[in-house]
Amino acid sequence: MSIAQSMLAEFEIQAPITRKFLGRLPEDKLAWQPHPKSMTAGQLALHLAGVPGGVIRAAQNDSMQAAGFQFPQPTSLAAVLAAFDESIALVRELLPPLDDRAMHATWRLISGEEELLAIPRQEFLRDILFSHWYQHRGQFGVYLRLLDIPVPATWGPSADEPPVFPQRTTA
Repeated sequence: MSIAQSMLAEFEIQAPITRKFLGRLPEDKLAWQPHPKSMTAGQLALHLAGVPGGVIRAAQNDSMQAAGFQFPQPTSLAAVLAAFDESIALVRELLPPLDDRAMHATWRLISGEEELLAIPRQEFLRDILFSHWYQHRGQFGVYLRLLDIPVPATWGPSADEPPVFPQRTTA
């Protein structure tokens, strides 16, 4: 199994779990924020929705200029879910063609003329497409808890529901 196929297999398990988190946010809580320094629930939801697509787009090139991150406020939950669906479709389209050679190639983050980061593309994808995404999903779970909304299970149970173990086929 190629590196990309392995990552896509993990992604296909995690995407529906993330969608379940996003789908729990009530429309009237998009502007809610737990602290003045925190993103609103809607901003965090939209960021969570867009991370996969943004990261896989960035991974298509050998480098990327660091940009200031903006966290727009969505106007509806439907907009968040549409952004999520588009983001997921991009990963399904753009990840599989990355062969192992491309995955081992160095990917760079640059600010002006300064190189901030130089790592294998697979490490960039692992750190940002997955770890960063999971970290924000956990953060979003805290938002749900503070809003007294049931938190979905992920790898194990939450205080609100048991885990759903995906059925995997063995070859």
